[in-house]
Amino acid sequence: MILELTCALLITAAALLYVFYLPGRLYLGPEKTRASYLRERKDAVYENLRDLNFEYKAGKVPDADYHSLKSSLEDEAAALLAEIARLEDAAAPRKTRA
Repeated sequence: MILELTCALLITAAALLYVFYLPGRLYLGPEKTRASYLRERKDAVYENLRDLNFEYKAGKVPDADYHSLKSSLEDEAAALLAEIARLEDAAAPRKTRA
């Protein structure tokens, strides 16, 4: 009885240690900036546009849906490009005139 209880406690402790143990240093990857997030989102929107065009040419998307989806994706892409440009302009060093 005591042997089984001891084994159960050891197995439970080992399982908890395995699940919840965090090493001293965790690598979380590079820090994301707003600009990098916007670039990733822009790439995703472009890919969605390519997929939509392919599906439309294959006859899988009706005309009305195609034009509606294409318009909304293009609007999103334009907004993303404008914000990326704004962030890049703000980050660029200003030239002073002498």
